Amino acid sequence: MQPSHTTPSAEGKHFNSFAEFYPFYLSEHRNDTSRRLHYVGSLLVLAVLIYALLSGRWGLLLLLPVAGYGFAWVGHFFFEKNKPASFQHPLYSFMGDWVMLRDALTGRIRF
Repeated sequence: MQPSHTTPSAEGKHFNSFAEFYPFYLSEHRNDTSRRLHYVGSLLVLAVLIYALLSGRWGLLLLLPVAGYGFAWVGHFFFEKNKPASFQHPLYSFMGDWVMLRDALTGRIRF
Protein backbone atom coordinates (compact mmCIF):
# COMPACT_ATOMS: atom_id res chain seq x y z
CA MET A 1 0.00 0.00 0.00
CA GLN A 2 1.45 3.36 -1.03
CA PRO A 3 1.22 6.43 1.25
CA SER A 4 -1.33 9.03 0.25
CA HIS A 5 1.43 11.64 -0.02
CA THR A 6 4.95 11.36 -1.33
CA THR A 7 7.82 11.70 1.08
CA PRO A 8 11.30 10.24 1.08
CA SER A 9 11.56 6.84 2.69
CA ALA A 10 13.56 6.44 5.88
CA GLU A 11 14.37 2.86 4.93
CA GLY A 12 18.04 2.57 4.16
CA LYS A 13 18.59 6.30 4.67
CA HIS A 14 21.35 7.37 6.99
CA PHE A 15 20.90 10.52 9.04
CA ASN A 16 24.08 12.08 10.42
CA SER A 17 22.30 13.91 13.23
CA PHE A 18 18.94 14.46 14.83
CA ALA A 19 18.86 17.93 13.22
CA GLU A 20 19.08 16.21 9.84
CA PHE A 21 16.43 13.64 10.80
CA TYR A 22 13.81 15.97 12.32
CA PRO A 23 12.59 17.57 9.04
CA PHE A 24 12.03 14.05 7.69
CA TYR A 25 10.24 13.14 10.93
CA LEU A 26 7.89 16.11 10.57
CA SER A 27 7.20 15.19 6.94
CA GLU A 28 5.95 11.83 8.20
CA HIS A 29 3.51 13.60 10.57
CA ARG A 30 1.54 15.88 8.26
CA ASN A 31 -1.88 14.56 9.23
CA ASP A 32 -3.43 16.54 12.11
CA THR A 33 -5.12 13.49 13.64
CA SER A 34 -1.92 11.48 13.54
CA ARG A 35 0.05 14.26 15.25
CA ARG A 36 -2.65 14.62 17.91
CA LEU A 37 -2.57 10.89 18.57
CA HIS A 38 1.18 11.21 19.09
CA TYR A 39 0.60 14.03 21.57
CA VAL A 40 -2.01 12.00 23.47
CA GLY A 41 0.38 9.05 23.68
CA SER A 42 3.27 11.19 24.87
CA LEU A 43 1.16 12.97 27.48
CA LEU A 44 -0.20 9.63 28.72
CA VAL A 45 3.37 8.37 29.04
CA LEU A 46 4.20 11.35 31.24
CA ALA A 47 1.04 10.90 33.33
CA VAL A 48 1.60 7.17 33.87
CA LEU A 49 5.29 7.70 34.63
CA ILE A 50 4.58 10.39 37.22
CA TYR A 51 1.79 8.35 38.79
CA ALA A 52 3.95 5.21 38.95
CA LEU A 53 6.83 7.12 40.54
CA LEU A 54 4.62 8.84 43.10
CA SER A 55 2.56 5.76 43.98
CA GLY A 56 5.32 3.18 43.85
CA ARG A 57 3.22 1.05 41.47
CA TRP A 58 6.18 -0.01 39.35
CA GLY A 59 4.15 -2.46 37.27
CA LEU A 60 2.48 0.51 35.59
CA LEU A 61 5.78 1.27 33.88
CA LEU A 62 5.03 -1.67 31.58
CA LEU A 63 2.24 0.45 30.09
CA LEU A 64 4.61 3.16 28.88
CA PRO A 65 5.42 1.62 25.47
CA VAL A 66 1.77 0.67 24.95
CA ALA A 67 0.58 4.22 25.62
CA GLY A 68 3.34 5.92 23.67
CA TYR A 69 3.66 3.68 20.65
CA GLY A 70 0.06 2.47 20.56
CA PHE A 71 -1.41 5.89 19.85
CA ALA A 72 1.43 6.83 17.50
CA TRP A 73 1.17 3.66 15.43
CA VAL A 74 -2.60 4.06 15.06
CA GLY A 75 -1.85 7.50 13.66
CA HIS A 76 0.67 6.13 11.19
CA PHE A 77 -1.21 3.08 9.99
CA PHE A 78 -4.72 4.57 9.78
CA PHE A 79 -4.21 8.29 9.14
CA GLU A 80 -0.74 8.89 7.68
CA LYS A 81 -0.77 5.53 5.89
CA ASN A 82 2.98 5.21 6.33
CA LYS A 83 5.38 3.08 8.31
CA PRO A 84 6.61 4.57 11.60
CA ALA A 85 10.21 5.77 11.41
CA SER A 86 10.73 4.09 14.79
CA PHE A 87 11.17 0.81 12.90
CA GLN A 88 14.33 2.09 11.21
CA HIS A 89 15.44 4.94 13.49
CA PRO A 90 14.19 4.19 17.02
CA LEU A 91 16.32 6.67 18.97
CA TYR A 92 15.78 9.61 16.62
CA SER A 93 12.07 8.80 16.41
CA PHE A 94 11.78 8.69 20.19
CA MET A 95 13.52 12.06 20.37
CA GLY A 96 11.28 13.35 17.56
CA ASP A 97 8.13 12.52 19.53
CA TRP A 98 9.23 14.76 22.40
CA VAL A 99 10.57 17.57 20.24
CA MET A 100 7.36 17.57 18.18
CA LEU A 101 5.28 17.76 21.39
CA ARG A 102 7.43 20.63 22.65
CA ASP A 103 7.12 22.40 19.29
CA ALA A 104 3.32 22.02 19.39
CA LEU A 105 3.04 23.26 22.97
CA THR A 106 5.22 26.29 22.21
CA GLY A 107 3.38 27.11 18.98
CA ARG A 108 6.26 26.32 16.61
CA ILE A 109 4.09 23.77 14.77
CA ARG A 110 0.34 23.34 14.45
CA PHE A 111 -1.27 21.42 17.31
